[in-house]
Amino acid sequence: MKRLVLLPVAAALLLAGPAAASPTVRLAIVHTLHGCHAWATTRQLGESTTLTVKRGTALAIRVSCPMDYDVKQTAGPMLAIAGPTWHTGTTRTIVFRKAGLYRFVAHNVQSSADLSLQTLGEDSVLTLTVRVTR
Repeated sequence: MKRLVLLPVAAALLLAGPAAASPTVRLAIVHTLHGCHAWATTRQLGESTTLTVKRGTALAIRVSCPMDYDVKQTAGPMLAIAGPTWHTGTTRTIVFRKAGLYRFVAHNVQSSADLSLQTLGEDSVLTLTVRVTR
């Protein structure tokens, strides 16, 4: 009798297929000659950028610049961003479960001079605004 009950349940699970995965947006902090660093996707976005995503979207941010960054959320429903210091070569993923306007600021921990990086002008501060829709 147990086999008869479990068989339809197992068949339903197999036929249902995998659950729809949340979309993922990939963003990077990259080194630039002017201002030291910027946000980038497949192209450079600049020191300040705004993204509009749907609720449930995952934002994967990779630190591709040779510096470490202190990242702080300054607006929006509080998120777990896994500690303030994000190290070079790492990726942090933030999932936006609630609609709203989120703001972040990223300051480099080391200066360009500390790492002997050549830049034009002062090191910039990165700002990111994420508008999450329903």
